Amino acid sequence: MDIPYTVQPRPDTGLYNAKVGIWLFLASEVMLFGALFSAYILLRVSAPDDMWPHGWLNIPLGTANTLVLITSSITTVMAWASLKMNNFGKFKFYHAITLLCAVAFLCIKSYEYHDKFIHHTYFLKDGRIADGHLEEQTKEELVISGRYVKDVTELYDLRTHPAPAPTEIKIARDQVDEGRSSSYQPKHNTYTAIYFTLTGLHALHVIGGAIVIGFLWGPGSRMWKTDPERFTNRIEISGLFWHFVDLVWIFLFPVLYLL
Repeated sequence: MDIPYTVQPRPDTGLYNAKVGIWLFLASEVMLFGALFSAYILLRVSAPDDMWPHGWLNIPLGTANTLVLITSSITTVMAWASLKMNNFGKFKFYHAITLLCAVAFLCIKSYEYHDKFIHHTYFLKDGRIADGHLEEQTKEELVISGRYVKDVTELYDLRTHPAPAPTEIKIARDQVDEGRSSSYQPKHNTYTAIYFTLTGLHALHVIGGAIVIGFLWGPGSRMWKTDPERFTNRIEISGLFWHFVDLVWIFLFPVLYLL
């Protein structure tokens, strides 16, 4: 028995089943990210002015990722439009570009994450604070490319206290206060916690969308030969999800990178 309304619109909503389902799912996604953005706003407005980081993220890389996702949204629309015009070859081309953009986004984001995990703040027992990227470590000492600061607030607003050119610093391990020192990982402070939560959840959505796009581009595309209209609808549905992923990043980029 055929499932009704997989291609034809329902009389009550004017939409076919999958589109009704994706809009309901996206409504729940809006509530999820809305709660996290609200948490970000509350955490930020309650933080002391000199204790909220500015300039910690790489704006050129964030801009590049924004352009990558915008491009992918355009190509996923072009892929769907190609099917509507009965051009399967162009669909494969545009959807391949969408998939490559997803991979490029994840590669850039992975680089940003790696940069944060090798960036450390070391509180020394003599009262000094060393901050920089870990270059080398042995049982006796740590070698970082960074700087010394007198007060931790100098590390927060890099617009007011721009970092000088990094220099090589060697630190004896027995001089490090391990209980206070850490890399820029989620537990480092409130900002890194919300940064990794928001961008990590978004990256998981990118991965999920890329898996679906890859399936529809590969083995799932066999449906085009047997039920082209339903396959076209599947591309439309995956495209709606991908546009949502893009839209979330359009909010994340200015909130985390620019403000």
